[in-house]
Amino acid sequence: MDNPIRLNWLDPRDPDQPFPPAHLAMRDPNGLLAIGGDLSAERLIRAYSQGIFPWFNPDEPILWWCPDPRAVLVPRECHVSHSLAKRLRQGRFAVTFDHAFRRVMAYCAAPRAGSRGTWLSPAMQDAYAALHARGTAHSVEVWVQGELAGGLYGVALGRAFFGESMFSMAPDMSKIALVMLARQLDAWGFALIDCQIASRHLESLGARAIPRRGFLAQLRAARQAPPRNGPWRFDIDVSRGREHLPW
Repeated sequence: MDNPIRLNWLDPRDPDQPFPPAHLAMRDPNGLLAIGGDLSAERLIRAYSQGIFPWFNPDEPILWWCPDPRAVLVPRECHVSHSLAKRLRQGRFAVTFDHAFRRVMAYCAAPRAGSRGTWLSPAMQDAYAALHARGTAHSVEVWVQGELAGGLYGVALGRAFFGESMFSMAPDMSKIALVMLARQLDAWGFALIDCQIASRHLESLGARAIPRRGFLAQLRAARQAPPRNGPWRFDIDVSRGREHLPW
């Protein structure tokens, strides 16, 4: 049998239960590895440290994934198009770290065009907010005229950042969030941004698909670095556009 069903059940009463090895993930659907468990901070951190992430609809049990190939963006290789570079030079926006984590998640959870619902349930939002309170999950906010216009959030372990979701209320705002994140992570010596699944949007910014084995090897090396816990603040110059902040 080319793709045997070998999903592991995770006991929600046992947050210390190990995940199965990533190479046991299914080929179709690509990367499905385990089912069940809970969204405790301990289990989430253990999952991300092994390149595993949760993704499921609110009416489904918790599903855990580790796809092959994996979309990865090396921070220093973040690509800025001519049109995006022009928008960056205009500076008609302000960028912050960890100022509106819950609001960023709420915007990411809003239904998208052509979709009737969201995978980012209240339980998921609470779980990542708990990681944020620990200084492990972070948000990037882009402000225009005092309003939140775009952003993203994710999880940081060692020198690896795991991007979870992003949103735009105006053209290019999520791209600006990712570019500024990449520039700061490069300055901090981060090795990779995990983008999970490739998309045209991410590929336009320099993300590329690599074999899961290579991704996991890079992740093991990146995790050896000391953690940079939050709240985060930009060290690179993002002073332009401060008049667009709501405070």
